[in-house]
Amino acid sequence: MLPEIYICVDVETAGPIPGQYAMLSIGACLVEDPSTTFYVELQPDRPDFLPEAMAISGLSLDSLKQNGSAPQAAMQAFADWIKTVVPEGRKVVFVALNAPFDWMFVNDYFHRYLGNNPFGHSALDIKAYYMGFAGVAWSETSMRHISTNFLHEKHLVHNALRDAQDQADIFLEILKRSQKVQR
Repeated sequence: MLPEIYICVDVETAGPIPGQYAMLSIGACLVEDPSTTFYVELQPDRPDFLPEAMAISGLSLDSLKQNGSAPQAAMQAFADWIKTVVPEGRKVVFVALNAPFDWMFVNDYFHRYLGNNPFGHSALDIKAYYMGFAGVAWSETSMRHISTNFLHEKHLVHNALRDAQDQADIFLEILKRSQKVQR
């Protein structure tokens, strides 16, 4: 049993930076069991958006204003879910494909709305892990390249939960292959 519990996280947002744009949805799952999931859609907490970001996610700001969870409640629900899936004595690790992007939104929202981040101060980036494992150039770590080897060229659908599950499958396969190499 690993001392860490890896949780794969994906977010959809209204733009590229949390200071100006809202986080719209969070999807998360256990890497070792991607059927153990968390998903929430959030009420936007700021009005700015980029049309291309909205087109990618397919989410509607108007619908989220009406039906989304308040950001503080959403982040509390996420923190509570993390507590339920991480056994006592184990460390939770935030994992994402392009972790810097997802991490900055999740970290910002946890600190702004709850005052702390259950993941701590770091994240594991699948792209960087893959680069080191496979010995490829950074340009070969895009989802397009990685999916060829791990998802039969399936592409992200930009639903935060489905993408988190696909990314968890990728990371689990990379971990399995890297453990074979180490033996």
